[in-house]
Amino acid sequence: MPEQRTEADRPARTTSAAGAYEALRARIVSGGLKPGDRIREVELAQEMGLSRTPVREAIKRLEQDGLIRHAPHKGAVVRALDPQSMNELYLVREVLEGTAAGLAAQHASTAEITALEELLATQPPEGQDDGGAEAARRNAIFHDAIGHAAHNRHLLHAMDGLSGAMALLGPTTLSMPGRIPVAMEEHAAILHAISARDAGAADAAARAHIRAAHRARLHLLYGIGG
Repeated sequence: MPEQRTEADRPARTTSAAGAYEALRARIVSGGLKPGDRIREVELAQEMGLSRTPVREAIKRLEQDGLIRHAPHKGAVVRALDPQSMNELYLVREVLEGTAAGLAAQHASTAEITALEELLATQPPEGQDDGGAEAARRNAIFHDAIGHAAHNRHLLHAMDGLSGAMALLGPTTLSMPGRIPVAMEEHAAILHAISARDAGAADAAARAHIRAAHRARLHLLYGIGG
């Protein structure tokens, strides 16, 4: 029997290939479509109130982005990352996040730094977070805020492009026991350096944070310490 979906699960109606692309990408990034899930062109076109042509164009764009691939006997599916791709993503993310933190130390406004401080202050304790979902949401907001505080549009575009691929990694590493408080300490170190206007320290702290997240991802992948 086909899986039943609620209205919240369905892509928002749109009127263009660009809108179809954004709607599908949002579902992949949010986890509404998971690695291995089939992309049914006809069904999506009906849900969006479109012909198949703009949906097909959106799927092609997502394939070019590396978020969708064509599997034998299945057609278009959400791409699943292999370990090598995962490692490559974290290496690129380390560079981007370090650069963003360093630039934020130089260019962030007082209001932007205050907003980052408030984000850290409202992070729920580990025991009050359901599987790390809320921590993951706030983590994404924190990193996005640093990206904007860097005040470099090209860097922000690169970070946004990477975020889609990162969504293919699967469950958040913040679901691992003990990872939330450690990540909060790492965030605090990044913010401390940004507040002190120490670009070198901010870059180093952000890179160390991403390396720690990479190690946690490897542990989650291989079932270590979980």
